[in-house]
Amino acid sequence: MSATTRPLHVSLIAIPDAVISTLGGIYDVLSAFRMLGRAEPTLPEEPPFLVEIVAAERGSVALASGLPVEARLAVSEVAATDIVIVPSVLLGPDGWTPGRYPEIVDWARRMHAEGAVLCSACSGMFLLAETGLFDGHETTIHWAYADPFSRAFPRVRLRPDRVLVISGEREELVTSGASMTWHDLVLYLIARYVGATAAQTVARSFALQWHHDGLAPYIVFQGRTDHGDSAIADTQSWLSAHFSIASPVEEMVRRSGLAERTFKRRFVEATGFAPIDYVQRLRIEDAKRRLERTDVRADEISWKVGYEDAAFFRRLFKRVTGMTPGVYRRRFQVPAFTRSTKSMSASG
Repeated sequence: MSATTRPLHVSLIAIPDAVISTLGGIYDVLSAFRMLGRAEPTLPEEPPFLVEIVAAERGSVALASGLPVEARLAVSEVAATDIVIVPSVLLGPDGWTPGRYPEIVDWARRMHAEGAVLCSACSGMFLLAETGLFDGHETTIHWAYADPFSRAFPRVRLRPDRVLVISGEREELVTSGASMTWHDLVLYLIARYVGATAAQTVARSFALQWHHDGLAPYIVFQGRTDHGDSAIADTQSWLSAHFSIASPVEEMVRRSGLAERTFKRRFVEATGFAPIDYVQRLRIEDAKRRLERTDVRADEISWKVGYEDAAFFRRLFKRVTGMTPGVYRRRFQVPAFTRSTKSMSASG
């Protein structure tokens, strides 16, 4: 789509749970056209977006970090808008408590009914999910919040491995995944409404990145332990320190005292993974840390985490992370000048 004659009105939601870096980053990038356009002929002469921070009530809003932002308008004062964006929110130990922002939820429903695009960055999806408009649709969120989100909103089809999900009949439901994928969200909005060239120009100016490889390489595997099956939990605890041994599944069965078929059935019911898949995830997670923190060759890492066949290890690593070990190391290895012998020796 090309830019319209009037700027698109963007309502950026401020609530006390919001993360200021996401809110501020989205505001700065979408508001930067007037400044960047002076030096970039590929950008429109007139700013394509008018961004306003809005809240349940007009005035100062202290965000999750304690830092305040100024909401120029209450949502009740916004009769129409083109794009609604909820930035990422910080969940406390008790998780998300629904029903705290009924004015914002009702207003978002009305804006959607009048044609607005609803967007969330990361965990901002918790607020938008209360509208019910995402029920039956795919969406994404930070993987660390996937389980509590699915429990709270089981009718939403969650894809935490996805960077950006666009759904709805009008492609009017737009969500981005883990924290810094707000880059992908704002670049998508610029590409959609201003053009791909403008999005590329803005990305270059701010050094923003499209997360082309998805989020699988970033996801840290953490097996479920809150399932209440003590026999399975005991084997999980043992496995966390012994996953690299030969035949770990057989040893888990022996330690559990259960028949093999019973053990495997209960393990899947408790963790969501077959025992061998669980072992593989633990091994790959350990390999990721070694690739990040050491210079040990991938073939040696393969042996250290439990695989004699380095070729099999490489195929498995790519299947789980979407990258080869070499590509993963180039992307995620801690720079040498930050690595000390003492701090990294335990991973060697």
